Order: sequence, then structure tokens, then C-alpha cells
Amino acid sequence: MTVQAILSRRYVGIIRGCGTLLVTDFRTDVVSEAERFPLFEEVAAQTHMRNWLCSEQEDDFRATMRVLSLGDVQVTALAFPQLGMLRTPKLIRQGDPEVYQMNCALKGDGAISQHGRDAKFRAGEFVLVDSSHPYRGSLNATPDCLSSLVLTVPRAVLPLPQKTVQRMSAVPVPLNHGMGGVFYRWLSDINARANEFTPADIPTLTSVTVDLLASMLGHCLDTETALTPESRRRALHLQIRDFTHQHLSDPALSPATLAAAHQISLRYLHQLFAAEGTTPAAWIRRSRLERCRRDLANPRLCLRPIHAIAARWGFTDPAHFSRAFRATYGTTPRDYRHHALHRPVHDSTTDVCE
Repeated sequence: MTVQAILSRRYVGIIRGCGTLLVTDFRTDVVSEAERFPLFEEVAAQTHMRNWLCSEQEDDFRATMRVLSLGDVQVTALAFPQLGMLRTPKLIRQGDPEVYQMNCALKGDGAISQHGRDAKFRAGEFVLVDSSHPYRGSLNATPDCLSSLVLTVPRAVLPLPQKTVQRMSAVPVPLNHGMGGVFYRWLSDINARANEFTPADIPTLTSVTVDLLASMLGHCLDTETALTPESRRRALHLQIRDFTHQHLSDPALSPATLAAAHQISLRYLHQLFAAEGTTPAAWIRRSRLERCRRDLANPRLCLRPIHAIAARWGFTDPAHFSRAFRATYGTTPRDYRHHALHRPVHDSTTDVCE
């Protein structure tokens, strides 16, 4: 059976539906071993851009792909073995989507060359390529777990000059701290929650993703002044939220510490949160309560005392925690845990607690 026949019979309807369907899942093990690599090439070309691909495991290329479509912006989660790629001037002339592609490597390592730069990267780093210019690269990963997250963004929507962004192509950026860490955690979170979104969420998700990417690139290039004030504001707000989530267990976390950590005034911090109808203190408290609520409903934590769960997320006064929980969720922590752990759903984890 030809690749075209396989696509027309099984996949092309799903792939073409990306403009309206939020999530597209694809895997190669649904076809014979000989068809897997050609099928992957064709799907990658249709969902992203056409490259010349090769692999040391073409005879049995096991790979998975999940595409979260946010209009023109895409977040793709990939698992695959060794893969080489080449984008030539001829392929660019045949079709250029005019996008930037950001690869967040989660497993393995690789190399990329573009604009006269040759770079090696490893797991925990991010690299950018521009579809309008030739490049070559290789990735060494594993088909058994998530290998990379790839963000595809049209050049036209990124609020930075093209020549400025080109300075970042084939330049590895760490994903474990700073704006790189914020950017990676955002992509990971929307990938993990892909099935929760609806088409109505697309404008917000797209806006935050683009602003955060622009802020990260601007920070790396020290050109954040090139961003619009609104883009900087949204990126800063997201950075503050990410910082908060990383420090919820610290009882000393407060609006004052948030402002100091991001070198802004307490007044400006309140202005950022006022735009969303809340305050920094209220948002910290609600975030802590939500973490406590999740832990109380977790069967694996059924033997952990309630006061220990509260303390884990920064509530040092059990009575204050109980009052805040009841005011937010309409029930006491004890009653919430009881009902959550004794729902009429039985599996191996809930049986441990009974």
C-alpha cells in the first residue's frame, strides 16, 4: 500500500482537521514496519514543514506525535529514535510556511547547523530554526518516552525583528532556569492539559505562548525593549505566576517577596493582578488551597495528616487553613477528603486506603 493510500484511508481527515480540532494523535506502529518511516515523513511534512529525513532505524521506525493546534501556533510532543533532517534551498522554494520552530529537547542529544553556526545540544536545552533558511540537524532519542516538545510559530506573529531572532538560531538555551524554565514549564503544562482545552481557549493560549516566547528571546538577546508594553506585561505576569508555583511551600512567600524577586514595586504588582480581578495575596492563597485540595483527593496520600498537607503548601496554622478551605470549597478539609476518597470508583490505588 502506498503512503498516499495509507494517509487517505486513515489519517488525512484527522490531519486536515487541525484547524478546528485541537488535538491530533499519531503513531507509526499502526502500520507495517516497512511503511512506518515513509508514513512519519509524510505526516511530519503535512503538520510542520517538509525536510529530507533519514534514520538509522528506518526499517522499524517507532514514533508517536501529538499536535496541539492553537490556530497558526502549534505545540507538538514527539517520541522517536535517531533522526536526521536536512532543509535545502530547493525545499524552501517548493514551500515555505515562514515559521520559527523551537525544539525543547527532553531526552538524548543532537546537533543543529544554520546561518553558519554549528551547535550541539542536549536534553534540557532549547534550539530555534527558521524555516526560510537552510539547516541540517540530528536528534538521538528514544521511542519509548517523550523526546521533545516543538513549538511552531509564524514569523509574522512574533513581535521581534526577523534579523534579531535569527541571532538565536542554532544557539542552545537552557530550560532549567530563568525565562527558559518559565517557557518550558508553560509548554509542558499546555501539552499535559491538551485535552482540557476548547476552541474558545485558543486566542488566550496563543497570545500567552507568543508573548512568553518573545520575552524569553528578548531576554537572551538583551532586546526586551523591542517588545510592546502589553507583551512585556503579560510575560512578566506569567513569570511571576511560575515563580509563585515554584515557591508555594515557602510560608514566607508574600506579595512583598514576589515584588522583590522580580524587581518591581508592590504597587505595580497589584496593578498586574488587578487586571484579572484579583490580588497577589488572594492568588497565592487560592493556589495553595488548590494544591492542598489535590493532595487531599490523592489516594496515595490518604495516610498523611491533613495538617501535614497544609504545612507542605505554606499553611502553618491548621485552624486558619481549615477556615480558608471551607470558605473556598464549602466544606471542611476532612469532609472533602472523605468524599473524594470514597467515590464509587474502585481501582488498585483506592483499595489501598480502605
